[in-house]
Amino acid sequence: MEPGGEPLIGINIDGVLQHDGLPTPDAATRFAWIRDSGAFDYIEKNHNPAEDFAPYPDLVAEYGVPIGVFGGIFCAGRDEERMRWCLATGGKLGAKLCNMQLFARHADGSALSDQQVADFFLDAMEHGAPAHCLPSLEVHIDMWNEQFHRVERVAELLARRHVPLRITLDHSHQIFKIHNPQELALSGLANTPDGGHQEVLALYKLWLESGWVVHAHTRSVATSVPHNKAMERAPGLPGRAVQYPFIQPPPGSFHSAWRAEELEPWKQAVRGLLAWMHAHPDRAPQRISCEFIPFPDYGGGGRYSIWDNNIACAHWLREEWSQLQSRTPAATAIG
Repeated sequence: MEPGGEPLIGINIDGVLQHDGLPTPDAATRFAWIRDSGAFDYIEKNHNPAEDFAPYPDLVAEYGVPIGVFGGIFCAGRDEERMRWCLATGGKLGAKLCNMQLFARHADGSALSDQQVADFFLDAMEHGAPAHCLPSLEVHIDMWNEQFHRVERVAELLARRHVPLRITLDHSHQIFKIHNPQELALSGLANTPDGGHQEVLALYKLWLESGWVVHAHTRSVATSVPHNKAMERAPGLPGRAVQYPFIQPPPGSFHSAWRAEELEPWKQAVRGLLAWMHAHPDRAPQRISCEFIPFPDYGGGGRYSIWDNNIACAHWLREEWSQLQSRTPAATAIG
């Protein structure tokens, strides 16, 4: 995003499908859907070691849709070489950013320390710089930074090396925890006032004002849905509720009652991000990836259209940005 310009809106290619009860489209079909929709400026693609990545550069050339963000899920002590490959490959594809999820545990089973996180990030920065594809650590469930205050501690360790932290903000991974004591406890926010709402808003404000947020995802959630009752993440363990349909789902296609007002806490958080981007274009993310996806912790087992939700979210983001552009002065509130 150039100063005064519009943010680039992308889509995680995992969300280019109707739902997981139907066959998953092949990669070429997904590229065609994205191109023909006209709703997205780029693709965000996670590297899956089990997938043949070889066709993707040719698909980019054939369909004219760039992979604007590359990324992957990594385990320290095991995946450093793959992490470096992702940075190099992202750079070759023209992606300026490699979104990284880093598990909370080392390959040897031990809990990852703040210093080990910092070392992993420094390694990624060292290899990303010559590839012109820099890392961003996503704040995400099951990762080192699900304990949200660790973000500040790792940033301090990096500052001692004169390297700024770079993170990806996806509000869904925090908003869904509000008023959920079990989830708040997992993030070190047990017994916080007002169900954690103000604490979560303060975290967004700190992360944005510190300049750490360089990328963002959008996927709506609610604060009233404790689990994804439609799919288990493990036998006897329901998925976590990190996705709530953005548009009203057809009857029987979502596991819980759907109410439009449940979207408001998440919408307000995203509006705050957009306002920050509008007011501080030189210190804000340049891209936002829509990320409605299947899988147990998200839309897995549901029968509403994940694709339609991604498109509707992209249109909403552009409408919200247009409204910001029409206001003077620019809004700066967060949440």
